[in-house]
Amino acid sequence: MLEEPALVTNSEDGYAIVETQRKTTCGGCEAGSTCGTNVLAKVFGNRKSSFRVRNPIGAKPGERVIIGLPESALPKASVIFYLVPLVAMMLGAMLGEWLAGQLNFSSTEPMAIFCGLLGLLAGLLGARYFSLNASRDNQYQAVILRRSGDVNLTLNITKG
Repeated sequence: MLEEPALVTNSEDGYAIVETQRKTTCGGCEAGSTCGTNVLAKVFGNRKSSFRVRNPIGAKPGERVIIGLPESALPKASVIFYLVPLVAMMLGAMLGEWLAGQLNFSSTEPMAIFCGLLGLLAGLLGARYFSLNASRDNQYQAVILRRSGDVNLTLNITKG
């Protein structure tokens, strides 16, 4: 389970709106100030993100909590949002080039570019469709695990 601290800003009907502070990993390596990522992190700063999470513990606004997301959701979502549009764009470009060759166009590049953009659009629409369906699937929803500072204690009771 991937965990992140958050602040509850609103709660309603078993869900809560939480706010998290975006973090950067910069400053942890030897490259330091010479790293391009470090420069970008300074430009964009540490911004806050707000989103809706399941609230099974009944956390109230103003409480600090720990939210979690199943680790298995991250790789699948990453493939859908990054790889599918890219592959769709490349397949569209190859299809456009083939089609332009079949139609005896003098140049295949404009058709390849046009079909590549259509493929990219189709891939992005597919990712959007997945996103809308995933928002209703508990596997892809973050959940409040516990209040910040709570300790998960499990009692081992043995029969004696």
